Amino acid sequence: MLYPQNIEVKLGFDKIRSLVAEECVSSLGRSFVDKIRFSDRFDIIKRMIDQTAEFRLILQLESSFPNQNYLDVIPFLKRAALEGSYLDEEEFFDIKLSLTTIQQIIHFFKNKEEGRYSQLRGLMQNTLPADKQDGWSSLIAQIGGVIDEKGKVKDNASKELYDIRRKLSVEQNNVKRTLERIYRTAKNSGWISEDMSLAYRNGRLVLPLLAEHKRKLQGFVHDESTSGQIAFVEPGEVLEANNEIRDLEIKERREVIRILESLTSALRPHIADLEKSYHFLGLMDFIRAKAKLAQKIDATSPLLLNETIVDWTKAVHPLLFLAHKKVNKSIVPLRVVLESEKRILVVSGPNAGGKSVMLKTIGLIQYMAQCGLLVPVSPDSKVGIFKSVFIDIGDEQSIENDLSTYSSHLTNMREFLVHSDKHTLFLIDEFGTGTEPSLGGAIAESILENLLKNRAFGVVNTHYTNLKIFADKNEGLINGAMKFDAAHLDPLYELEMGQPGSSFALEVAQKIGLPRHIIENSKRKLGKSQVNFEKLLKELEIEKKVFAEHNALLKKETTELKQKIEQYNALKNFLDTDKKRILNEAKESAKVLLKDANKQIESTIREIKENKAEKETTKVVRQMLEEFKEEKLKPEKPQVQKQTADIFQKADGKIAQGDFVKIIGQDTFGQVVSLNGKDAEVSLGELKSNIKLNRLEKVSKKEFKSAVKETPKENLKGIDINEKMVNFSFNLDIRGKRGEEALHEVDLLMDDAIFLGYPQLRIVHGKGDGILRNLVRAHLKHYKSVKKMSDEHADRGGQGVTIVDMK
Repeated sequence: MLYPQNIEVKLGFDKIRSLVAEECVSSLGRSFVDKIRFSDRFDIIKRMIDQTAEFRLILQLESSFPNQNYLDVIPFLKRAALEGSYLDEEEFFDIKLSLTTIQQIIHFFKNKEEGRYSQLRGLMQNTLPADKQDGWSSLIAQIGGVIDEKGKVKDNASKELYDIRRKLSVEQNNVKRTLERIYRTAKNSGWISEDMSLAYRNGRLVLPLLAEHKRKLQGFVHDESTSGQIAFVEPGEVLEANNEIRDLEIKERREVIRILESLTSALRPHIADLEKSYHFLGLMDFIRAKAKLAQKIDATSPLLLNETIVDWTKAVHPLLFLAHKKVNKSIVPLRVVLESEKRILVVSGPNAGGKSVMLKTIGLIQYMAQCGLLVPVSPDSKVGIFKSVFIDIGDEQSIENDLSTYSSHLTNMREFLVHSDKHTLFLIDEFGTGTEPSLGGAIAESILENLLKNRAFGVVNTHYTNLKIFADKNEGLINGAMKFDAAHLDPLYELEMGQPGSSFALEVAQKIGLPRHIIENSKRKLGKSQVNFEKLLKELEIEKKVFAEHNALLKKETTELKQKIEQYNALKNFLDTDKKRILNEAKESAKVLLKDANKQIESTIREIKENKAEKETTKVVRQMLEEFKEEKLKPEKPQVQKQTADIFQKADGKIAQGDFVKIIGQDTFGQVVSLNGKDAEVSLGELKSNIKLNRLEKVSKKEFKSAVKETPKENLKGIDINEKMVNFSFNLDIRGKRGEEALHEVDLLMDDAIFLGYPQLRIVHGKGDGILRNLVRAHLKHYKSVKKMSDEHADRGGQGVTIVDMK
């Protein structure tokens, strides 16, 4: 149930309907716009939204979908259904063009892989006749055999027509030559003015003679000019020839009609199937229009649930979005949640703070979704289904029915209370206003309590304090506020759920310059408790903003501190472990050294004793002991390892075939076998690989030999293909990387994929503005091993992911 009857006008959906109609290219599509209806059937809504989402994908990714000649020929078909009638040349030409468009649409879907655009493909299968799902090729060919590309019956449409037109052409040429001869003679005689030429009158070729000379030429006067100065004369010399031409033209027309009658008779048995095909063509135009509007308002296909729920992120009013877009003005999106535990949202805040726009945004988006349109919310939002939508927005004062504004509001509330249930969404603007505040507030609270008992879902705007307190104390309700800069008294147009807002009436009045004594007097009349309540809300708003900023800063500092602690603990663990290892190694070395020293000392003593302390022998033995001391106990100087980059310097000149090169950032050296554009085939030991030139640097032969000689043998044992295959990942995520860094990662992936013969790669670059996507695809075009590139399926990333198929 929808209430009131003009709900579409109240929400602005009538303007949405007009925008869809503007995007249609034919009256066929516009006829479906008038049939848009609110639905509570989940399956129908889901199908319509999916169809539109698929068509938006076609608009983004495909350029081959036909977008011309969506012609409405249904009136022609209805006339052709009558026996004895026939269609003219222009009508058959329109049928031919539009049938060709239908044929192209059918072929478009037939040529796509199974599962792609499944909803639109299913629509084609369900709408078109079973025997016409491959198109209307034979009928198009039959019409094309009669009607040419200019929309006229062809000369060879029949033998009789061919003969008639051939004779007609001969006669017309003869008459023209004769008249041109007479024309030259008459002009030389001064009977025809300089600026006049041959003309047609009553379907016959005539001479334009000056009126005073018309009797000088024997013939028939067909007409004269408005001024009477020119007479159009048919010379007697061509009279019979023109009669023959006239007879041939009548025969030609008679034969054309016969051909068109025959073609209409051939068309007549297919009229019922043709009408279904044009119904399909109109649907395509209509769905395309919805998709084009979705692009303009940045609408998406959120998660549709068969339950009563509103869980939206980044929701914007589509009409306001378009208006702001024209003047390059941003719009503040809404975050709104209505669920079983918090079904009713009571929104408060100052006037001109955006409460009414927020209410219309919720109503319009929900209405659009249940009409099968894409909606301007974040794709991760959840959209539910409501059986009834009730709104009370704007002034419904009626002079005819003697209703005041407040009376009209109460009339609406009566309908809400009678018909609302757990499947209802209601939206009420300025709840309870229009009468004495204390009475209006009490009645509004009673109505809200009853709507809560009915388990209805809804949003109400109010300034009444008692409603804010009621929402705070009862389950199923939640307070909300349109955010307001309390320090500067400026609206922020952002909905915040969880706490009430202040109306800031006194503060706004003071800001616009109302006298101070008026403000003070208002406070006294208002009462201390109410002023304190409003003051408390204002202070809470300011304090919340301050604490939010402090919390953000504290969160950032906490994160940084956590990272520092983790780094410190990791370094401490490393140092502790390394210290133990060094001490253990030192102890083991000391044991070995002590053992060797003892052996050497014992050997020295034995030598001295055996030689009975001979002076020369003792001297030699002592020298050996000193050498042992120098060799074994001499402290080792720390060796500073030079990096390869310090040892090997770039050689001058461009890289050419036969040059020795090093891969930048690696200790891998090789020799260039051949060059191919920006690629080089490089011999790396027993392995050959294609590497980009910008990843290589030139080195001298001496440096190459030195590097190969000094390379440990274990590093030259080759590549373990099995290990490389196990560690290889076909998925590369380069989101957030700079262009040069991203392309380097892509090159590494391509090198491994080419080496391992991997058939397909997946590069995740994100959507954004499409800069990184275009950069990657342009770079990949230089690889001969790339067969094609395409977007990932919409459910798995769409334009944010590039699928690379290898040859």
